[in-house]
Amino acid sequence: MDEADTQRPEELLAPGMSDTRRRLLLRLKRHGAMTLATISEAFDLSPETLRSHLRDLEAEGLVERAGVRRHGRGRPEVIYQLAPAAEPLFPQREGEVLGELAAFLVRSGRQDLIQGFFDERMATRRTEALRRVEGLEGRARMEEIADLLTEEGFMAEVETSADGEAELRLCHCPIRELVDVSSVPCRAEIGLVRELLGERLARNSYIPNGEPACSYSPGPRDGARNEPAAEAAG
Repeated sequence: MDEADTQRPEELLAPGMSDTRRRLLLRLKRHGAMTLATISEAFDLSPETLRSHLRDLEAEGLVERAGVRRHGRGRPEVIYQLAPAAEPLFPQREGEVLGELAAFLVRSGRQDLIQGFFDERMATRRTEALRRVEGLEGRARMEEIADLLTEEGFMAEVETSADGEAELRLCHCPIRELVDVSSVPCRAEIGLVRELLGERLARNSYIPNGEPACSYSPGPRDGARNEPAAEAAG
């Protein structure tokens, strides 16, 4: 058994997954594409048992077949490799590094680069986003906007507030490390939402303030915090 395949299980972020399947994914991650025979060298399990686990991981979209390897006239061996969907199971530090990069740009007096990047990013998304909400009104339009935001990682939803108004809630901030450094991404994101909705927005809650979601209602209201024009918003 390859000892490396049993070390540091925290390197695979898959709670509830069996030890065998965790080790299979770790082995493929460390060694790349492999045949069942090569994989079996690290396990005290029969090839059929391992093949069954690999089939299950295939069904979950975590492992894929990369082709076959032939040896003479014998039965060709399937080559297995990690599927792209498995990559998020391993440690990710993009957000932390992105936040550090943004902090460096701000310290260097180059926040204009952050602004320029998000201006361009919103411009590339605007046409398709406007197409998706075309012809929709009211709550249906807001729900389509929530779907767009969810696809971007914001876990957005539309709820009815206590006063009966539709409220857009962003339950997760996928760029929190960046938001902690600069208000630019929030202003850009909500600016696009405001354009898609065709109305001004009043912010009712804000994740960085310790609240569970960033929430918005169409139009300013008494007692509501103004839309995020000059400060960070989620």
